[in-house]
Amino acid sequence: MENSLPRATSTSTWRLKLTLYLNYFIHGMGLIILAQNMPALAASWQVPLATVSFVISGVGIGRLIGYPLTGRFADRFSRRTFVALGMACYLLFALGMLAHPAVWLAYGLAILAGVANAALDAGTYPLLVELSAGKGSGTVLLKGAMSAGEFVLPLLVASLTTHHWWFGWSFLFFAALLLANFANLATVSFPPAPPVQAKSTAPGQAGRARLATGLLLAYGYLSMALMIWFTQWVTLFAQRRLQLTTTSAHFLLSLYSLGSLLGVGLLFVLLNRPGHERGILVAFNLVATLALAGLITRGSQPLVAAACALVFGLTAAGGIMQTGLTLFMRLFPGRHGLVTGCFYFFGSLASFTVPLITGKLATTSIAAAFSGDLVIGALASLVSLALLLAWPKGGARHD
Repeated sequence: MENSLPRATSTSTWRLKLTLYLNYFIHGMGLIILAQNMPALAASWQVPLATVSFVISGVGIGRLIGYPLTGRFADRFSRRTFVALGMACYLLFALGMLAHPAVWLAYGLAILAGVANAALDAGTYPLLVELSAGKGSGTVLLKGAMSAGEFVLPLLVASLTTHHWWFGWSFLFFAALLLANFANLATVSFPPAPPVQAKSTAPGQAGRARLATGLLLAYGYLSMALMIWFTQWVTLFAQRRLQLTTTSAHFLLSLYSLGSLLGVGLLFVLLNRPGHERGILVAFNLVATLALAGLITRGSQPLVAAACALVFGLTAAGGIMQTGLTLFMRLFPGRHGLVTGCFYFFGSLASFTVPLITGKLATTSIAAAFSGDLVIGALASLVSLALLLAWPKGGARHD
């Protein structure tokens, strides 16, 4: 994207960005708040944990419903509309969960949380790219904000449990942050959408543009699958296959999270110089796959396992998925909301299918379940390399 938004004042721009990043800090908490409160919710609803787990699956269904809808309408309405819609859905979700709902209603609220995720993405990712004149560094920081939220909420839940306080305070804290950010949203100005000046696909490049579109959709699935696969199985694999201690096995996931935060910082620096996204995509996916291979083959050595988990987190979970989305937006400069919905719809398919695939593999062995992620890493590397080679000259097409 070559044209930037009209410049707002520095203060207004920073207040807007603060609103967006705070939303994703809250969103990071929203991603895990049901899972972190599973025992308390089961007791409150007087149901087994399996029922709570079923309710949590509604979030994924909400995403699958939400992304096609938000993708279709995101470029017809203002970015503010979708940001506000996402916040409102999350607020209803948080307060509704405190009303001791029936299980079917709780499932509906979980679906609403998934729709909130889709609406926030549809309004926020395009806006940050537009604010940054096409650079993807701003979207990468969203990953850091989410990670911070995922770090803070378990500490809050653990503190409530330790002091035998009501679990609902975590939901009220979540809701209070949303209300505070709503106040900020109401007073911050959004810049107008930039005029669309889509470039024509160069002669002979239409086929390349279609191929790049298909590759980016595949990358939306693979990049999400790569992370989910790892986080779901790394602890069990480390304990049962690598024979690491329980503490060391759990520490691998902590190192993965630390690596993802370091990756956010690294990508933020690298992406401040636009034009290198495709090369970064190839390099990060190759390194992530090598780190995964190192963990599988040499992970019985605790230091090697720790280093591989850290590097994998840095390269696979530090914002490289968001980098792929930035490229997708560049391919369709007048359809930022649409491509965000399409890209993350495929990511949501990964959230839904990976547990099914790995569950089937686990019937063979834990090693088979975890090692399947190496195939995903190899495919992600091949797709990113193909994207580097197939990218159309001019990088954009008519909308």
